[in-house]
Amino acid sequence: MDISAIDGEDLKSVEFVEDYLQLRFGEPEYRNALCAQIGETVEKAILEEGDALTVEFANGIVFALSLREEDVDSPESGSYSVTGDEADAQEF
Repeated sequence: MDISAIDGEDLKSVEFVEDYLQLRFGEPEYRNALCAQIGETVEKAILEEGDALTVEFANGIVFALSLREEDVDSPESGSYSVTGDEADAQEF
């Protein structure tokens, strides 16, 4: 397995999830933009399975994530849980 794609990337987060570890790499601007929305109210969220996830905040900021097969590099793009509990999360 070639993991050289992370050469030169900054480590953005470390997550311990039950029996595995997730290391996240990415653009700091993306992380900062997401973190800036902490505390903001979601006005509308739309999930078009296999196409896109769009989240619009009351302050007018919109995040859109492509879920198209050609843009996704893993079997799952994300998960959603009404309660926040991983046990009832649904993957998309």
